[in-house]
Amino acid sequence: MKELHELLDEVKDEKSFLYFAKALMKDREAHESKPVNEVGFSGDWANNDIAGFLESAVAWAEDSDFGVRQDTELQSNKWKQFAVFLYCGKIYE
Repeated sequence: MKELHELLDEVKDEKSFLYFAKALMKDREAHESKPVNEVGFSGDWANNDIAGFLESAVAWAEDSDFGVRQDTELQSNKWKQFAVFLYCGKIYE
């Protein structure tokens, strides 16, 4: 099975977005049983509740002009842009 970041790179339409979203959900489920460490991480998830997840995704969007400063493709590929938004909810601090 491909890594989550590889699936993220492949998002281009509704079908690939939903495939990525399902993979993100499975990734989260796999980490729910892991203990949270001293800095609040559970495995490779930086945000372990919905408020933290959304706060980080929004912070990433604001800090990066919704990712366009990092990847100009996101300007024309809105499916991937929203997938990156969700992914950043997982990893952005």
